Amino acid sequence: MNDPRALIALLWAEAVVPKRGPRPTMTLEGIAQVGIELADGEGLAAVTMQRVADCLGVTKMALYRYVPGKAELVAVMIDFGVGTPPRLPAKGRTWRIALIAWSRALFQRFCQHPWAFAATLGARVLGPNELLWVEYAVAALEEAPLDGAEKLDVVVTLLGHIRNVAQQLSAIRREPPEHAAQTKLTALVQGREAQFPALTAALASEGKSTSRGRALDFGVQLILDGVAALIATRGERSGEL
Repeated sequence: MNDPRALIALLWAEAVVPKRGPRPTMTLEGIAQVGIELADGEGLAAVTMQRVADCLGVTKMALYRYVPGKAELVAVMIDFGVGTPPRLPAKGRTWRIALIAWSRALFQRFCQHPWAFAATLGARVLGPNELLWVEYAVAALEEAPLDGAEKLDVVVTLLGHIRNVAQQLSAIRREPPEHAAQTKLTALVQGREAQFPALTAALASEGKSTSRGRALDFGVQLILDGVAALIATRGERSGEL
């Protein structure tokens, strides 16, 4: 991905269709969907320009008229894969309810496309769908007494938690049953209770807990509790004035 400007043009539909040569017979979304299906089924390594071209029934050179290379193809796949975010809850709902709904929806998108974890690391160009997810989350905090940097930090913190839980869940689902059993904490701690007394007690309590397996919501609630506490301090300061 040598030219960010070219990628921006591609993602944001600013690329000019060549006037010469055959008329366009494919769409960027259609190409992306083929790549997404390959990545969902076989992993990102299975996505090559040749494989996508074969699936579309065209030559690789024909595909290059639409997408310059694999890096650009993956960028387009990410944006179409994450899709457009659901609308925020109707007016009157709190920022907290809106961000919980946003977090759950984004979590589901990540779980549907586990290849996206590796593909979305590091500095890169965001497409319109990805940026709209950020827009919706920041908009949920519009009335909150936070500055712009703080609102963005809230979104980044939520995103990190969502990615982490989704990635761990996806990895567990891909493990063979026998491997998953070997890595269970209860199996590792058994016979070593004296060495890990706190962990033993926590695991014993976990089996009785009604919140077991709700790491996403648990973390989101804790993050938003922190945001609420910060907002409360702003209100107290306003009252003092």
